[in-house]
Amino acid sequence: MTTNLDARLANHSSTLLSIFRIVFGLAYTIHGSQKLFNWPVPAPGPLSVGDWPMWWAGLIEFVAGLLITVGLFTRIAAFIASGEMAVAYFWMHWPPLEGPKGSFWPLANNGEPALLYCFGFLAIAGLGAGSLSVDARRRGRVGAGGVTGYSTGQPVRRRGLLSRFRRPRY
Repeated sequence: MTTNLDARLANHSSTLLSIFRIVFGLAYTIHGSQKLFNWPVPAPGPLSVGDWPMWWAGLIEFVAGLLITVGLFTRIAAFIASGEMAVAYFWMHWPPLEGPKGSFWPLANNGEPALLYCFGFLAIAGLGAGSLSVDARRRGRVGAGGVTGYSTGQPVRRRGLLSRFRRPRY
């Protein structure tokens, strides 16, 4: 039974990864919009433009969250978001550093969301954006029959930023 379920879900892994990325990206964007625009729920305290570190964290969360949601530059945006959440956990929640004195455990020191975001975004950075993303469309790996390129065993020809100015090889 497990192998049957594994086989069924394997066909949808890229779509499920995209859904995971979209939900995580939207939730992260909402955290950033709360800090920057006091929307949808007002921030816990007043924040003015440029306040360190909360306003800058909100800017990273909003921009990286939007990029992750639409799937544009997903790997680098998720890596930056993961790093920001690691800094937030170690700086604000873990007791030996500058955070308030409390327990080591994330459940007790209110660092559980930061820890989950950190490793969720690290997973997205490693796995990619999935099939429902701008990155997949931009690279041309998604066709009518599904993911193409790496699955054929042929090397994928990537064109760089300045490739249109290079001379063709004969």
